[in-house]
Amino acid sequence: SRRGGVNNGSVDSGCPDQSSSSAGRAKMVKQSSKESLHRRNTETEVFDDGTNTFFWRAHTLTVLFILTCALVYVTLLEETPQDTAYNTKRGIVASILVFLCFGVTQAKDGPFTRPHPAYWRFWLCVTVVYELFLIFILFQTVHDGRQFMKYIDPNLGVPLPERDYGGNCLIYDPGNTTDPFHNIWDKMDGFVPAHFLGWYIKTLMIRDWWMCMIISVMFEFLEYSLEHQLPNFSECWWDHWIMDVLVCNGLGIYCGMKTLAWLSMKPYQWQGLWNIPTYKGKIKRIAFQFTPYSWVKFEWRPASSLRRWLAVLGIIFMFLLAELNTFYLKFVLWMPPEHYLVLLRLVFFVNVGGVAMREIYDFMDDPKFHKKLGQQAWLAAAITVTEFLIVVKYDPNTLMLPIPFFVMQCWFLGIFLILIWTVWRFFIRPYVPVRTLRSSDQHLLLVPPARYRARGERAFSVCAPKLWKQLPLTVRLAPSPPTFKVRLKTYFYSLAYPAEIV
Repeated sequence: SRRGGVNNGSVDSGCPDQSSSSAGRAKMVKQSSKESLHRRNTETEVFDDGTNTFFWRAHTLTVLFILTCALVYVTLLEETPQDTAYNTKRGIVASILVFLCFGVTQAKDGPFTRPHPAYWRFWLCVTVVYELFLIFILFQTVHDGRQFMKYIDPNLGVPLPERDYGGNCLIYDPGNTTDPFHNIWDKMDGFVPAHFLGWYIKTLMIRDWWMCMIISVMFEFLEYSLEHQLPNFSECWWDHWIMDVLVCNGLGIYCGMKTLAWLSMKPYQWQGLWNIPTYKGKIKRIAFQFTPYSWVKFEWRPASSLRRWLAVLGIIFMFLLAELNTFYLKFVLWMPPEHYLVLLRLVFFVNVGGVAMREIYDFMDDPKFHKKLGQQAWLAAAITVTEFLIVVKYDPNTLMLPIPFFVMQCWFLGIFLILIWTVWRFFIRPYVPVRTLRSSDQHLLLVPPARYRARGERAFSVCAPKLWKQLPLTVRLAPSPPTFKVRLKTYFYSLAYPAEIV
């Protein structure tokens, strides 16, 4: 095994199908990503015979020729309709398609290469288009923005009542003799498999059981806290914790972790399609084209440093904000939950989220090599913030509804505990090395770095660990404060009068 970065990744964008070597001989060359030299986690070995085919070569001139022919046909051979609205829609769609053609052929490759680098370049361009669309909506008035949605779907632009998931929360309803468990069956709608599939994919993105469970539980707390703003957040207790957290989310996370374990054990040996003799091998090779080129384990280690801890907190915050945007956007833009635009947004984040998490991990794990945040991660963060700003502008009254006092107390207590733990863990905690050292049993304190010698090194948080380090081990191991005082006085006395200590 070798040093690696993030799973699902490889820098080599070639996909083996047919040998292009003039000698016709393929050598098994061990491939590795260039960032593997700068990582701490383990990457699986990848063997690639280096073949390249027509589908993996650049086709910039071909795409340009086809695009030019299409534009010439529209200009010279097709009669332009006299419908202004139709021409406007058509021109916008054509502009987007030209931009997508340019991006797919000319945009910078991201960290993923399977099933094809052009696939991920396409989603990068879609991300840019979606962000521009959100900016356009943000600069409209509330009425114009909602009515603009009618240009996409004439059925939109009409206020829709939100469904209330609360009401009768009895698991067994004795009053209904026909079906006492009707409350459970009423909740078995299309959102149950959607929850499962969503958390399965999120687990493949985050690749950490603890982070997924924290986000899952935190979102249920957010639903409790915001049910006075959105009626569909009002659910039964068993719908929150049994149906959502345990059944749908928990099962999705479990299946996702099993898939990650399989990917980590899978051999990554790639051959050209025409170099495989059997049809079964060819079919298997085609199916594996939709799996990662190589595998690198995620190691978030949030408690290892303050930088990583703040990064993980930021990732959790952005995940929760993106989840809330799903509900608030359809609320302020008057879109029913089953509308195809809501589904398209989820499909969009499925394809964008994996690349964004990879780039965030690259930037966090190896800042010396990855000096700037990746393009997809940058756009995903911008989209999440822009969506929230649209919600703030379009319906500030709903967001300003007073939060119940006991809910505020709970959130303030949680934030306070996080701050206390952060200060203790990174500024006051005993020194705990990453690996076992000779000084691991010396009961040392971590000395924080000081930027300025005149002021920083004189701070108590810097001076106290340094003075503690100078004390002998017998003093540091004192079991109680009185014993510590006695041993400390003895130590100082021995420094002042070394000849009198027997």
